[in-house]
Amino acid sequence: MELDADPINMGLRLLACLFHLPTAVIYGSCSLFVSILHNVFLLYYVDTFVSVYKIDKLSFWIGETVFLIWNSLNDPLFGWLSDRVFLSTQQPGAEISSPEVVLKRLRALSHNGPLFAISFLAFWVAWAHPGLQFLLCLCTYDSFLTMVDLHHNALLADLAVSAKDRTSLNFYCSFFSAIGSLSVFMSYAVWNKEDFFSFRIFCIVLAAFSIVGFTLSTQLLRLRFETDGKAKWDQESTLKELYIEKPSVPQEKRITLAEYLQQLSRHRNFLWFVCMNLIQVFHCHFNSNFFPLFLEHLLSDQISVSTGSFLLGVSYIAPHLNNLYFLSLCRRWGVYAVVRGLFFLKLALSVVMLLAGPDQVYLLCIFIASNRVFTEGTCKLLNLVVTDLVDEDLVLNSRKQAASALLFGMVALVTKPGQTFAPLIGTWLLSVYTGYDIFQRNPLSNMLFSWSQFSLHGKRLQMVKAQRQGRAPEIKMI
Repeated sequence: MELDADPINMGLRLLACLFHLPTAVIYGSCSLFVSILHNVFLLYYVDTFVSVYKIDKLSFWIGETVFLIWNSLNDPLFGWLSDRVFLSTQQPGAEISSPEVVLKRLRALSHNGPLFAISFLAFWVAWAHPGLQFLLCLCTYDSFLTMVDLHHNALLADLAVSAKDRTSLNFYCSFFSAIGSLSVFMSYAVWNKEDFFSFRIFCIVLAAFSIVGFTLSTQLLRLRFETDGKAKWDQESTLKELYIEKPSVPQEKRITLAEYLQQLSRHRNFLWFVCMNLIQVFHCHFNSNFFPLFLEHLLSDQISVSTGSFLLGVSYIAPHLNNLYFLSLCRRWGVYAVVRGLFFLKLALSVVMLLAGPDQVYLLCIFIASNRVFTEGTCKLLNLVVTDLVDEDLVLNSRKQAASALLFGMVALVTKPGQTFAPLIGTWLLSVYTGYDIFQRNPLSNMLFSWSQFSLHGKRLQMVKAQRQGRAPEIKMI
Protein backbone atom coordinates (compact mmCIF):
# COMPACT_ATOMS: atom_id res chain seq x y z
CA MET A 1 0.00 0.00 0.00
CA GLU A 2 2.90 2.37 0.76
CA LEU A 3 4.28 1.82 -2.74
CA ASP A 4 0.89 2.74 -4.24
CA ALA A 5 0.46 5.77 -1.98
CA ASP A 6 3.82 7.38 -2.78
CA PRO A 7 3.11 8.11 -6.45
CA ILE A 8 -0.35 9.41 -5.53
CA ASN A 9 1.08 11.71 -2.86
CA MET A 10 3.76 12.91 -5.23
CA GLY A 11 1.13 13.66 -7.86
CA LEU A 12 -0.99 15.58 -5.37
CA ARG A 13 2.02 17.59 -4.21
CA LEU A 14 2.91 18.37 -7.82
CA LEU A 15 -0.63 19.55 -8.57
CA ALA A 16 -0.59 21.70 -5.43
CA CYS A 17 2.68 23.31 -6.54
CA LEU A 18 1.31 23.94 -10.02
CA PHE A 19 -1.86 25.52 -8.66
CA HIS A 20 0.17 27.99 -6.60
CA LEU A 21 2.30 29.13 -9.53
CA PRO A 22 1.92 32.83 -10.39
CA THR A 23 -0.60 33.63 -13.11
CA ALA A 24 2.15 35.15 -15.29
CA VAL A 25 4.13 31.88 -15.24
CA ILE A 26 1.15 29.75 -16.27
CA TYR A 27 0.16 32.24 -18.96
CA GLY A 28 3.72 32.40 -20.30
CA SER A 29 4.01 28.60 -20.42
CA CYS A 30 1.50 28.56 -23.30
CA SER A 31 4.23 30.13 -25.45
CA LEU A 32 6.38 27.05 -24.80
CA PHE A 33 3.69 24.71 -26.12
CA VAL A 34 3.42 26.78 -29.32
CA SER A 35 7.10 27.46 -29.96
CA ILE A 36 8.34 23.86 -29.63
CA LEU A 37 6.09 22.96 -32.58
CA HIS A 38 6.15 26.14 -34.65
CA ASN A 39 9.95 26.40 -34.82
CA VAL A 40 10.18 22.83 -36.13
CA PHE A 41 7.37 23.55 -38.61
CA LEU A 42 9.11 26.64 -39.99
CA LEU A 43 12.41 24.83 -40.38
CA TYR A 44 11.24 21.61 -42.05
CA TYR A 45 7.84 21.86 -43.73
CA VAL A 46 9.13 23.12 -47.10
CA ASP A 47 12.04 20.69 -47.15
CA THR A 48 9.69 17.82 -46.27
CA PHE A 49 7.29 18.43 -49.14
CA VAL A 50 9.98 19.27 -51.68
CA SER A 51 12.62 16.65 -50.82
CA VAL A 52 10.61 13.84 -49.20
CA TYR A 53 7.12 13.99 -50.74
CA LYS A 54 8.42 15.36 -54.11
CA ILE A 55 5.70 17.97 -54.59
CA ASP A 56 5.70 19.53 -58.06
CA LYS A 57 6.43 23.22 -58.56
CA LEU A 58 2.92 24.20 -59.71
CA SER A 59 1.21 22.53 -56.74
CA PHE A 60 3.69 24.15 -54.36
CA TRP A 61 3.02 27.68 -55.61
CA ILE A 62 -0.74 27.13 -55.74
CA GLY A 63 -0.64 25.98 -52.12
CA GLU A 64 1.52 28.93 -51.07
CA THR A 65 -0.74 31.43 -52.87
CA VAL A 66 -3.93 30.09 -51.27
CA PHE A 67 -2.16 29.95 -47.92
CA LEU A 68 -1.01 33.56 -48.15
CA ILE A 69 -4.57 34.74 -48.87
CA TRP A 70 -6.05 32.66 -46.05
CA ASN A 71 -3.24 33.67 -43.71
CA SER A 72 -4.13 37.35 -44.20
CA LEU A 73 -7.90 36.96 -43.85
CA ASN A 74 -8.29 34.50 -40.98
CA ASP A 75 -6.97 36.85 -38.24
CA PRO A 76 -9.69 39.51 -38.60
CA LEU A 77 -12.30 36.84 -39.42
CA PHE A 78 -11.67 34.84 -36.24
CA GLY A 79 -11.27 38.05 -34.22
CA TRP A 80 -14.65 39.33 -35.44
CA LEU A 81 -16.39 36.01 -34.71
CA SER A 82 -14.87 35.99 -31.23
CA ASP A 83 -15.34 39.61 -30.13
CA ARG A 84 -18.19 41.14 -32.14
CA VAL A 85 -20.49 40.76 -29.14
CA PHE A 86 -18.24 43.11 -27.14
CA LEU A 87 -18.68 46.04 -29.53
CA SER A 88 -22.22 46.98 -28.51
CA THR A 89 -23.93 47.74 -25.22
CA GLN A 90 -25.42 44.61 -23.66
CA GLN A 91 -29.01 44.14 -22.55
CA PRO A 92 -29.62 45.06 -18.88
CA GLY A 93 -28.81 42.04 -16.77
CA ALA A 94 -26.84 40.40 -19.58
CA GLU A 95 -23.62 42.41 -19.24
CA ILE A 96 -20.48 40.37 -19.80
CA SER A 97 -18.03 40.64 -16.91
CA SER A 98 -14.26 40.57 -17.29
CA PRO A 99 -13.84 37.15 -15.61
CA GLU A 100 -16.33 35.68 -18.08
CA VAL A 101 -14.30 37.12 -20.97
CA VAL A 102 -11.12 35.56 -19.58
CA LEU A 103 -12.85 32.21 -19.10
CA LYS A 104 -14.18 32.37 -22.66
CA ARG A 105 -10.67 32.87 -24.01
CA LEU A 106 -9.29 30.08 -21.83
CA ARG A 107 -11.96 27.69 -23.14
CA ALA A 108 -10.97 28.62 -26.69
CA LEU A 109 -7.31 27.94 -25.87
CA SER A 110 -8.11 24.61 -24.21
CA HIS A 111 -9.87 23.46 -27.42
CA ASN A 112 -7.68 24.98 -30.12
CA GLY A 113 -4.32 24.29 -28.44
CA PRO A 114 -4.56 20.48 -28.70
CA LEU A 115 -6.08 20.77 -32.21
CA PHE A 116 -3.11 22.92 -33.21
CA ALA A 117 -0.74 20.19 -32.01
CA ILE A 118 -2.69 17.51 -33.96
CA SER A 119 -2.62 19.63 -37.13
CA PHE A 120 1.17 19.86 -36.72
CA LEU A 121 1.41 16.06 -36.97
CA ALA A 122 -0.44 16.03 -40.29
CA PHE A 123 2.67 17.35 -42.08
CA TRP A 124 4.96 14.45 -41.33
CA VAL A 125 2.93 11.51 -42.71
CA ALA A 126 2.02 11.22 -46.42
CA TRP A 127 -1.74 10.66 -46.52
CA ALA A 128 -2.83 12.32 -49.81
CA HIS A 129 -1.49 13.71 -53.07
CA PRO A 130 1.42 16.02 -52.11
CA GLY A 131 -0.23 19.11 -53.60
CA LEU A 132 -3.57 18.51 -51.86
CA GLN A 133 -1.92 17.59 -48.57
CA PHE A 134 0.30 20.67 -48.72
CA LEU A 135 -2.70 22.99 -49.19
CA LEU A 136 -4.89 21.35 -46.54
CA CYS A 137 -2.09 21.04 -43.97
CA LEU A 138 -1.00 24.65 -44.34
CA CYS A 139 -4.49 26.13 -44.07
CA THR A 140 -5.56 23.86 -41.19
CA TYR A 141 -2.36 24.42 -39.25
CA ASP A 142 -2.52 28.19 -39.72
CA SER A 143 -6.19 28.30 -38.68
CA PHE A 144 -5.55 26.68 -35.31
CA LEU A 145 -2.31 28.65 -34.84
CA THR A 146 -4.24 31.88 -35.48
CA MET A 147 -6.92 30.94 -32.94
CA VAL A 148 -4.28 30.15 -30.34
CA ASP A 149 -2.32 33.34 -31.01
CA LEU A 150 -5.39 35.59 -31.05
CA HIS A 151 -6.78 34.39 -27.73
CA HIS A 152 -3.37 34.16 -26.07
CA ASN A 153 -2.51 37.71 -27.14
CA ALA A 154 -5.98 38.92 -26.16
CA LEU A 155 -5.43 37.57 -22.65
CA LEU A 156 -2.39 39.85 -22.42
CA ALA A 157 -4.82 42.79 -22.60
CA ASP A 158 -7.59 41.13 -20.54
CA LEU A 159 -5.57 39.76 -17.63
CA ALA A 160 -3.95 43.07 -16.75
CA VAL A 161 -4.12 46.78 -17.52
CA SER A 162 -1.01 48.20 -15.87
CA ALA A 163 2.19 48.29 -17.92
CA LYS A 164 4.09 46.55 -15.10
CA ASP A 165 1.79 43.52 -15.04
CA ARG A 166 1.63 43.24 -18.83
CA THR A 167 5.42 43.41 -19.01
CA SER A 168 5.59 40.59 -16.46
CA LEU A 169 3.23 38.48 -18.57
CA ASN A 170 5.29 39.14 -21.70
CA PHE A 171 8.53 38.41 -19.82
CA TYR A 172 7.47 34.83 -19.14
CA CYS A 173 6.23 34.44 -22.72
CA SER A 174 9.74 35.31 -23.94
CA PHE A 175 11.33 33.05 -21.33
CA PHE A 176 9.28 30.01 -22.32
CA SER A 177 9.63 30.80 -26.03
CA ALA A 178 13.39 30.69 -25.58
CA ILE A 179 13.09 27.24 -23.99
CA GLY A 180 10.81 26.16 -26.83
CA SER A 181 13.48 27.16 -29.36
CA LEU A 182 15.63 24.31 -28.07
CA SER A 183 13.44 21.94 -30.08
CA VAL A 184 15.28 23.23 -33.17
CA PHE A 185 18.61 22.05 -31.79
CA MET A 186 17.16 18.67 -30.78
CA SER A 187 15.62 18.19 -34.21
CA TYR A 188 19.06 18.20 -35.85
CA ALA A 189 19.81 14.86 -34.17
CA VAL A 190 16.81 13.08 -35.75
CA TRP A 191 16.33 14.86 -39.08
CA ASN A 192 17.05 12.50 -41.96
CA LYS A 193 15.37 12.76 -45.36
CA GLU A 194 16.19 9.13 -46.17
CA ASP A 195 14.84 7.68 -42.92
CA PHE A 196 11.87 9.67 -41.63
CA PHE A 197 10.90 7.33 -38.78
CA SER A 198 12.97 8.93 -36.01
CA PHE A 199 11.86 12.41 -36.95
CA ARG A 200 8.19 11.34 -36.90
CA ILE A 201 8.58 9.88 -33.41
CA PHE A 202 10.25 13.13 -32.33
CA CYS A 203 7.31 15.15 -33.67
CA ILE A 204 4.79 12.88 -31.93
CA VAL A 205 6.59 13.40 -28.62
CA LEU A 206 6.58 17.18 -29.13
CA ALA A 207 2.88 17.21 -30.03
CA ALA A 208 1.95 15.03 -27.03
CA PHE A 209 3.90 17.35 -24.73
CA SER A 210 2.12 20.36 -26.25
CA ILE A 211 -1.35 18.78 -25.86
CA VAL A 212 -0.75 17.94 -22.20
CA GLY A 213 0.73 21.39 -21.60
CA PHE A 214 -2.18 23.28 -23.14
CA THR A 215 -4.71 21.17 -21.28
CA LEU A 216 -2.99 21.56 -17.91
CA SER A 217 -2.17 25.27 -18.16
CA THR A 218 -5.62 26.35 -19.36
CA GLN A 219 -7.30 24.18 -16.73
CA LEU A 220 -5.17 25.73 -13.97
CA LEU A 221 -6.04 29.24 -15.11
CA ARG A 222 -9.72 28.38 -15.44
CA LEU A 223 -9.82 26.97 -11.92
CA ARG A 224 -8.07 30.08 -10.62
CA PHE A 225 -10.58 32.47 -12.21
CA GLU A 226 -13.59 30.32 -11.36
CA THR A 227 -12.60 30.43 -7.68
CA ASP A 228 -10.67 33.61 -6.86
CA GLY A 229 -11.66 35.95 -9.68
CA LYS A 230 -15.35 35.08 -9.86
CA ALA A 231 -15.80 35.30 -6.10
CA LYS A 232 -14.37 38.81 -6.17
CA TRP A 233 -16.70 39.96 -8.95
CA ASP A 234 -19.73 38.26 -7.37
CA GLN A 235 -19.07 40.35 -4.27
CA GLU A 236 -18.96 43.52 -6.37
CA SER A 237 -22.23 42.55 -8.09
CA THR A 238 -23.88 42.13 -4.68
CA LEU A 239 -22.71 45.58 -3.61
CA LYS A 240 -24.07 47.12 -6.82
CA GLU A 241 -27.52 45.65 -6.09
CA LEU A 242 -27.66 47.66 -2.84
CA TYR A 243 -27.43 50.96 -4.73
CA ILE A 244 -30.57 52.86 -5.76
CA GLU A 245 -31.50 51.83 -9.27
CA LYS A 246 -30.48 54.46 -11.84
CA PRO A 247 -32.63 55.42 -14.82
CA SER A 248 -32.06 52.99 -17.64
CA VAL A 249 -29.60 54.09 -20.30
CA PRO A 250 -30.92 53.95 -23.87
CA GLN A 251 -29.70 50.75 -25.49
CA GLU A 252 -27.18 51.16 -28.32
CA LYS A 253 -27.66 49.31 -31.55
CA ARG A 254 -25.31 46.47 -32.39
CA ILE A 255 -22.25 47.73 -34.25
CA THR A 256 -21.73 46.33 -37.73
CA LEU A 257 -18.38 45.50 -39.29
CA ALA A 258 -18.54 48.61 -41.49
CA GLU A 259 -19.16 50.81 -38.43
CA TYR A 260 -16.29 49.16 -36.57
CA LEU A 261 -13.94 49.78 -39.52
CA GLN A 262 -15.08 53.40 -39.55
CA GLN A 263 -14.21 53.67 -35.86
CA LEU A 264 -10.76 52.21 -36.57
CA SER A 265 -10.23 54.71 -39.40
CA ARG A 266 -10.62 57.50 -36.82
CA HIS A 267 -8.22 55.83 -34.39
CA ARG A 268 -5.11 57.88 -35.12
CA ASN A 269 -2.61 55.85 -33.09
CA PHE A 270 -3.88 52.60 -34.62
CA LEU A 271 -3.26 53.93 -38.12
CA TRP A 272 0.28 55.12 -37.36
CA PHE A 273 1.06 51.88 -35.56
CA VAL A 274 0.00 49.60 -38.42
CA CYS A 275 2.02 51.73 -40.88
CA MET A 276 5.13 51.21 -38.76
CA ASN A 277 4.31 47.57 -38.02
CA LEU A 278 3.82 46.76 -41.71
CA ILE A 279 7.43 47.74 -42.39
CA GLN A 280 8.62 46.07 -39.19
CA VAL A 281 6.90 42.77 -40.06
CA PHE A 282 8.45 42.91 -43.52
CA HIS A 283 11.89 43.51 -42.00
CA CYS A 284 11.39 40.74 -39.44
CA HIS A 285 10.39 38.10 -42.00
CA PHE A 286 12.98 39.31 -44.49
CA ASN A 287 15.64 38.58 -41.86
CA SER A 288 14.08 35.23 -40.91
CA ASN A 289 13.75 34.01 -44.50
CA PHE A 290 17.10 35.19 -45.79
CA PHE A 291 19.38 34.84 -42.77
CA PRO A 292 20.72 31.47 -44.04
CA LEU A 293 21.15 32.95 -47.54
CA PHE A 294 23.07 35.89 -46.13
CA LEU A 295 25.43 33.44 -44.43
CA GLU A 296 25.76 31.41 -47.61
CA HIS A 297 26.26 34.19 -50.17
CA LEU A 298 28.04 36.82 -48.10
CA LEU A 299 30.12 34.78 -45.67
CA SER A 300 30.46 31.19 -46.98
CA ASP A 301 33.99 31.77 -48.26
CA GLN A 302 35.23 33.45 -45.08
CA ILE A 303 33.70 31.44 -42.21
CA SER A 304 33.63 27.73 -41.44
CA VAL A 305 30.55 25.53 -41.67
CA SER A 306 30.49 25.13 -37.88
CA THR A 307 30.55 28.91 -37.39
CA GLY A 308 27.68 29.31 -39.84
CA SER A 309 25.68 26.59 -38.07
CA PHE A 310 26.37 28.25 -34.72
CA LEU A 311 25.16 31.63 -35.98
CA LEU A 312 22.06 30.00 -37.46
CA GLY A 313 21.22 28.19 -34.21
CA VAL A 314 21.84 31.27 -32.07
CA SER A 315 19.56 33.32 -34.33
CA TYR A 316 16.59 31.23 -33.12
CA ILE A 317 17.17 31.52 -29.38
CA ALA A 318 19.02 34.84 -28.95
CA PRO A 319 16.00 37.07 -29.77
CA HIS A 320 14.00 35.48 -26.95
CA LEU A 321 16.81 35.80 -24.41
CA ASN A 322 17.60 39.34 -25.50
CA ASN A 323 13.93 40.21 -25.18
CA LEU A 324 14.08 39.45 -21.46
CA TYR A 325 16.51 42.36 -21.14
CA PHE A 326 14.40 44.60 -23.37
CA LEU A 327 11.38 43.93 -21.16
CA SER A 328 13.34 44.99 -18.08
CA LEU A 329 14.06 48.25 -19.90
CA CYS A 330 10.34 48.58 -20.71
CA ARG A 331 9.51 48.49 -17.00
CA ARG A 332 11.84 51.43 -16.45
CA TRP A 333 11.48 53.57 -19.58
CA GLY A 334 8.26 52.37 -21.23
CA VAL A 335 7.71 50.40 -24.45
CA TYR A 336 7.64 53.48 -26.70
CA ALA A 337 11.10 54.68 -25.65
CA VAL A 338 12.64 51.18 -25.89
CA VAL A 339 11.26 50.55 -29.40
CA ARG A 340 12.44 53.98 -30.55
CA GLY A 341 15.89 53.27 -29.11
CA LEU A 342 16.06 49.94 -30.97
CA PHE A 343 15.16 51.66 -34.24
CA PHE A 344 17.94 54.21 -33.78
CA LEU A 345 20.39 51.46 -32.82
CA LYS A 346 19.60 49.44 -35.96
CA LEU A 347 19.90 52.58 -38.08
CA ALA A 348 23.31 53.35 -36.55
CA LEU A 349 24.54 49.79 -37.16
CA SER A 350 23.38 50.00 -40.78
CA VAL A 351 25.31 53.23 -41.32
CA VAL A 352 28.45 51.74 -39.76
CA MET A 353 28.16 48.63 -41.96
CA LEU A 354 27.55 50.77 -45.03
CA LEU A 355 30.68 52.82 -44.38
CA ALA A 356 32.80 49.76 -43.54
CA GLY A 357 31.73 47.75 -46.59
CA PRO A 358 31.15 44.00 -46.98
CA ASP A 359 34.85 43.11 -46.80
CA GLN A 360 34.91 43.39 -42.98
CA VAL A 361 33.97 39.77 -42.27
CA TYR A 362 33.64 39.84 -38.50
CA LEU A 363 31.82 43.16 -38.55
CA LEU A 364 29.48 41.70 -41.17
CA CYS A 365 28.81 38.67 -38.91
CA ILE A 366 28.01 40.98 -36.00
CA PHE A 367 25.77 43.15 -38.18
CA ILE A 368 23.76 40.25 -39.65
CA ALA A 369 23.29 38.55 -36.26
CA SER A 370 22.50 41.75 -34.31
CA ASN A 371 20.13 42.99 -37.00
CA ARG A 372 18.11 39.77 -36.73
CA VAL A 373 18.15 39.81 -32.92
CA PHE A 374 17.10 43.46 -32.60
CA THR A 375 14.43 43.13 -35.29
CA GLU A 376 12.91 40.01 -33.70
CA GLY A 377 13.11 41.67 -30.28
CA THR A 378 11.21 44.70 -31.53
CA CYS A 379 8.49 42.49 -33.06
CA LYS A 380 7.98 40.70 -29.75
CA LEU A 381 7.63 44.00 -27.84
CA LEU A 382 4.93 45.32 -30.15
CA ASN A 383 2.26 43.06 -28.62
CA LEU A 384 2.48 45.32 -25.57
CA VAL A 385 1.75 48.31 -27.79
CA VAL A 386 -1.32 46.55 -29.23
CA THR A 387 -2.65 46.00 -25.69
CA ASP A 388 -2.33 49.76 -25.11
CA LEU A 389 -4.29 50.32 -28.34
CA VAL A 390 -6.95 47.96 -26.96
CA ASP A 391 -7.24 50.20 -23.89
CA GLU A 392 -7.48 53.34 -26.02
CA ASP A 393 -10.07 51.75 -28.33
CA LEU A 394 -12.21 50.88 -25.30
CA VAL A 395 -12.00 54.42 -23.92
CA LEU A 396 -12.46 56.28 -27.23
CA ASN A 397 -15.53 54.25 -28.25
CA SER A 398 -17.00 53.77 -24.74
CA ARG A 399 -17.18 50.01 -25.12
CA LYS A 400 -18.61 47.80 -22.38
CA GLN A 401 -15.73 45.34 -22.85
CA ALA A 402 -12.42 45.51 -24.67
CA ALA A 403 -12.46 43.69 -28.04
CA SER A 404 -8.88 42.47 -27.63
CA ALA A 405 -8.80 39.55 -30.06
CA LEU A 406 -10.56 41.60 -32.77
CA LEU A 407 -8.04 44.43 -32.56
CA PHE A 408 -5.12 41.98 -32.71
CA GLY A 409 -6.78 40.47 -35.77
CA MET A 410 -7.21 43.86 -37.47
CA VAL A 411 -3.54 44.68 -36.85
CA ALA A 412 -2.60 41.36 -38.45
CA LEU A 413 -4.84 42.06 -41.47
CA VAL A 414 -2.95 45.26 -42.27
CA THR A 415 0.55 43.97 -41.47
CA LYS A 416 0.41 40.45 -42.97
CA PRO A 417 1.26 41.77 -46.47
CA GLY A 418 4.70 42.53 -45.05
CA GLN A 419 5.10 38.83 -44.34
CA THR A 420 3.89 37.99 -47.85
CA PHE A 421 6.15 40.37 -49.76
CA ALA A 422 9.30 39.74 -47.72
CA PRO A 423 10.40 36.62 -49.66
CA LEU A 424 9.40 38.15 -53.01
CA ILE A 425 11.30 41.40 -52.55
CA GLY A 426 14.14 39.57 -50.79
CA THR A 427 14.65 37.28 -53.74
CA TRP A 428 14.69 40.23 -56.09
CA LEU A 429 17.22 42.09 -53.95
CA LEU A 430 19.54 39.10 -53.76
CA SER A 431 19.42 38.63 -57.51
CA VAL A 432 19.94 42.30 -58.43
CA TYR A 433 22.16 43.71 -55.68
CA THR A 434 25.41 42.53 -54.16
CA GLY A 435 27.54 43.58 -51.23
CA TYR A 436 26.61 46.67 -49.30
CA ASP A 437 23.98 47.85 -51.82
CA ILE A 438 21.58 45.55 -49.95
CA PHE A 439 22.10 47.52 -46.78
CA GLN A 440 21.39 50.82 -48.51
CA ARG A 441 17.82 49.70 -49.05
CA ASN A 442 16.86 49.74 -45.40
CA PRO A 443 13.30 50.83 -44.46
CA LEU A 444 14.33 52.05 -40.99
CA SER A 445 13.76 55.74 -41.76
CA ASN A 446 10.07 55.02 -42.63
CA MET A 447 9.68 53.01 -39.46
CA LEU A 448 11.14 55.82 -37.35
CA PHE A 449 8.83 58.41 -38.94
CA SER A 450 5.71 56.30 -38.35
CA TRP A 451 6.72 55.52 -34.76
CA SER A 452 7.40 59.21 -34.01
CA GLN A 453 3.75 59.98 -34.89
CA PHE A 454 2.46 57.42 -32.35
CA SER A 455 1.25 59.38 -29.31
CA LEU A 456 -0.03 56.61 -27.03
CA HIS A 457 2.74 56.91 -24.45
CA GLY A 458 3.62 59.07 -21.45
CA LYS A 459 0.77 61.11 -19.98
CA ARG A 460 -1.76 60.10 -22.64
CA LEU A 461 -1.17 56.38 -21.97
CA GLN A 462 -1.46 56.95 -18.20
CA MET A 463 -4.77 58.78 -18.74
CA VAL A 464 -6.17 55.94 -20.91
CA LYS A 465 -5.17 53.28 -18.38
CA ALA A 466 -6.61 55.30 -15.51
CA GLN A 467 -9.95 55.55 -17.32
CA ARG A 468 -10.04 51.83 -18.12
CA GLN A 469 -9.04 50.83 -14.58
CA GLY A 470 -11.70 53.13 -13.21
CA ARG A 471 -14.36 51.36 -15.31
CA ALA A 472 -13.10 47.77 -14.96
CA PRO A 473 -10.78 46.94 -12.02
CA GLU A 474 -7.86 44.55 -12.43
CA ILE A 475 -8.97 40.92 -12.59
CA LYS A 476 -5.93 39.29 -11.16
CA MET A 477 -2.73 40.45 -9.57
CA ILE A 478 0.06 38.99 -11.70
